[in-house]
Formats: sequence, structure tokens, C-alpha cells
Amino acid sequence: MVCLAGDAGAFDLQAHRGGRGLAPENTLPAFENALAIGVTTLEADLAMTRDGVLVLSHDPRLNPALTRGADGRWLTTSPAIFSLSMDELEAFDVGRLDPESAYGRQWAGQKASDGARIPPRAALFELARDRRSPGGAPIRFNIETKVAPRAEVPTADAVTFAQAVVTAVRRAGMTDRVTVQSFDWSTLLEVHRLAPGTATACLTIESANMNTLSPGTDGASPWHAGLKLADFGNSLPRLARASGCSTWSPFWRNVTEPVVAEAHGLGLRVVPWTLNEPADMERMIDLGVDGLITDYPDRARRVLAARGVSID
Repeated sequence: MVCLAGDAGAFDLQAHRGGRGLAPENTLPAFENALAIGVTTLEADLAMTRDGVLVLSHDPRLNPALTRGADGRWLTTSPAIFSLSMDELEAFDVGRLDPESAYGRQWAGQKASDGARIPPRAALFELARDRRSPGGAPIRFNIETKVAPRAEVPTADAVTFAQAVVTAVRRAGMTDRVTVQSFDWSTLLEVHRLAPGTATACLTIESANMNTLSPGTDGASPWHAGLKLADFGNSLPRLARASGCSTWSPFWRNVTEPVVAEAHGLGLRVVPWTLNEPADMERMIDLGVDGLITDYPDRARRVLAARGVSID
């Protein structure tokens, strides 16, 4: 099964949010740590400030569990990033988790990096511009547009987001090294319209807490830009391929051997998210996936080495 994955390209080890199990998420110290461990891809989330700057943040609001103000105190409010200018955003420290918060307890092993700020997207590209994976290939970037249908928190709309991403990637000369991923496929379709051939990854999840496959009244999931699963034989890989994605990234618990085989038959790479336990990583490798997205790239390196799987 590992050989099947390798036929479509080298195994892709992605540090989720830079490896938040080890260092403060979506910060330059986290990405530097992931590079030192040895990954192929840096996975990061994008938000946009009021003045149009793309920054690295998973949450559309400042998260009080990981954000301190200029006075050093944890935030008690959660302003939307889209309501702040870049200058205002730089006042906040995201280099440590609040140990009293549920989120802080979840990632208790994370090494703090006091003084870390929410970085602009450009800083990530510059950090890894000349860096290479253990196999010698240039480091890649998997950047996620945090857009949601009927979002409760103000954000840039899908078209504005896509335009900003395409412009930023082109200016940085990173088109060949970037994949744009999203749960909201409207962003991905717009990226393809603006920059045909850009690599995109379709994110999906089916769980009790979130299900991006549930159809609306028109028969299409609001996450899928009008595409209807029923029109593609209820095949999620076929739906992802129809959207123009070259990679399908499902929640790891939704991955089965038949859907991996079907996706490969359609020319899709399968890179599940987010696996943190070695036993689960081993199971996904046995199913023939093409990569892993993990908060613990150090654990994944050990698993891959034990299985004789090389990364590039």
C-alpha cells in the first residue's frame, strides 16, 4: 500500500499550524521548529486584517486562550481579525497558551515562545524560501482560507480572499510551491478562475460536530460551491475532482481503503488531517494515503522512519 502512495509522488509530511503540539500555532517559532524536525510542507491558516493584509491565524477572532494584550494579560474579549489593522494586530502576544484554559490544557506540552506575534503571510514565505525537505525538495506551503458559508464572524468574502491569495503567491514567486486548501470550495473555484493550474486541496469532514457534506434545500452542501454530491454518484472523491482539486484532504476518521483507492484511480492525492497518535498514523499509511497532516511532526518522522517511508 505504501508503494501505491509513492507512485503518485513522494510522501508529504505536513506540520499542522506549524506543529501546534510542540510550539505556538501559526507562529514563526513553530514553523522554524517544524523545519528543524524535517517536514515537506508547512500547513498554515489565513485570515485578513481590516487593511487587507493576509496573516496566519486559524481563528477569525483573537482567541483568548492564546492571546495576551500589551499589558501581558489574557484577553477577555475576542475581536475579529477583520476588524483590526495590521498595526493593531501586532500589539498582541500569541507565544504562550493560558494554562488555565481548556485549550491550554489540551496542548500542555507546547513550548512557549513569549513575544511571538501573529505573522503576516509574507513572513512565512521568507522563512522557508531557501529551505528544503529531508529529501532535498524545496519546502512547500499548504495555506488554508478560513472562509465559511453563513459565517458568524466577519471575514473577507471568498472572492476577495482568493484574489488576495493569488496576488500574494504570484508576487512571492511561490506559485509552484503553494497549495490552497479550504472547506469552503467557493474559494478554490475562484482561485482556479484567477490562476488556472494552481494546486488546490478540498477539505472535508463528516462528524457529529461538523459535517461539510450535509446538503441544503437545493441538494448541495453550502460548503461545495453549488456542486451536488448526488450528481457524482454520492462519491466524495469524484466531487472533489470535479471541483478541480488535485488533493483531497478528509478528516482522518473518515478515511477507508476503498475511498483511497477510488481517489487514486481519479488521480487525486489523499492527505488526511489531523493525525497525532502513532497508531493512527500507521493505519493511514497502511491504507495507502499520500501524506499526513499532524500537530506532532516529530512523532510522524519516527513512524515513517520505522515503516521505511521516505519523504521529499
